[in-house]
Amino acid sequence: MVRTVQAGSGTTASDNTYSGTVRGRYETNMSFQVGGQIIARNVQVGTPVRSGDVLMVIDGRDVVQKANQGDAQVSSARAQLDLAQKNLSRYSELFQENAVPAATLDQYQSNYDAAFAAYQNALAQAAQGHNAMGYTNLTAGANGVVSAINAEEGQVVAAGQTVLTLVQTNELEIEINVPENRVADAVVGTPVSVNFWALNGSADGVIREVAPMADSAARTYRVRVSVPNPPAGMQLGMTASVSFNKTVSDTDDSAAAAGTTVLPLSAIYQDGDSPQVWVVGDDHTVSLKPVEVEDFGDNQVLVHGLDASDLVITAGVHKLREGEQVRTEAE
Repeated sequence: MVRTVQAGSGTTASDNTYSGTVRGRYETNMSFQVGGQIIARNVQVGTPVRSGDVLMVIDGRDVVQKANQGDAQVSSARAQLDLAQKNLSRYSELFQENAVPAATLDQYQSNYDAAFAAYQNALAQAAQGHNAMGYTNLTAGANGVVSAINAEEGQVVAAGQTVLTLVQTNELEIEINVPENRVADAVVGTPVSVNFWALNGSADGVIREVAPMADSAARTYRVRVSVPNPPAGMQLGMTASVSFNKTVSDTDDSAAAAGTTVLPLSAIYQDGDSPQVWVVGDDHTVSLKPVEVEDFGDNQVLVHGLDASDLVITAGVHKLREGEQVRTEAE
């Protein structure tokens, strides 16, 4: 019994399959805009949240005091501004009566301008303090699920320190890692096939993003694959396999029409300088047929010179003899 493949069956030219994981397209590392002690944590890892939900709360007493301090500075600056304005008005009248020189009026005008600038600065600082009062609650900016928590209740955190990660679940995609010698196949916009270990069937995907640099340790490129029509039950963290499928008919229709075929490398029978393949005839006897090799791949070879109906033996070619009768796997 021999293993065969039909020359015109649309043999796959490259079937590179990579394992990956379902990830969210948007993964946000969330942090407080002000520092303080966490006094409440309202979510756990895996908790689904909606936009506007309060995820964590920090102690706002210091923030409130800072806002009160800003209000006091505004009152002080306003008093100084009022005094400077009255002095300016008084000395303006005296200047009109030629009672004081212009230099004195210029001095009080400068004092007023400085007091007005200080008042504007105090207003800005007070507004910043009142804004900080709203930063004591960490709220979700979009619907999603909490994928990681990096701080616990009672912990003192600094402004900008990551306390949790929120993954938006409205758009999921697959993340795979492609080795250096295959990254040329991962072109943005290339259609791929996605299969899920836990789900039945497959889905169509499209390469959305390719990392510009390889990982320094693994020497692989991170590739993101979007799934426009995800199957029912697709969830974060699921295992998926992504296949880059290119067939001869897909990549070069004219070559396929001319008899170009992709065969396993084991199908080639080298007799001298002429590559040949064993072909099974209608009477189940084998015969050699010369081919011309166009290109080599990983365990595959691109040849032409075969008819679409030719049944080519792909294994054990060095054990066959001309005219020998064989039985195929299909039989």
